[in-house]
Amino acid sequence: MDWRDWRRRLIGATTSNGLVLTSPRIRAAYGVAIATDVLQFALGPVGWAFADEILDVVALAATTKLLGFHPLLLPSFVLEFVPLVDVLPTWTGCVALVVALRKRQRFDAADGDDHPHTIDVKPTKVT
Repeated sequence: MDWRDWRRRLIGATTSNGLVLTSPRIRAAYGVAIATDVLQFALGPVGWAFADEILDVVALAATTKLLGFHPLLLPSFVLEFVPLVDVLPTWTGCVALVVALRKRQRFDAADGDDHPHTIDVKPTKVT
């Protein structure tokens, strides 16, 4: 594996194995995230013995499988171990951010231009 390719995967610039985000994948990722957040909220801030942690591992694995690895998934996973913070909808927010970033990267890559925000202005004489 090329070093640059590995680095781009680590920072979330590419998805592994050429994964393409489709509407069913995005809906499924949101479904997993919302279901996990609702279940963790229902368990309460104390939770049952390791039930929250098991849900977090399943959510991390499922969203990684659906969306591809992104570094934002790791802080969401770790944040769930902090008491009282685990009742916040962190998985749903993380999936929303990852989907938005993936769509933006796809849009920027579709331009194919190194400087997509360059404005070419030609001077004109005003009389």
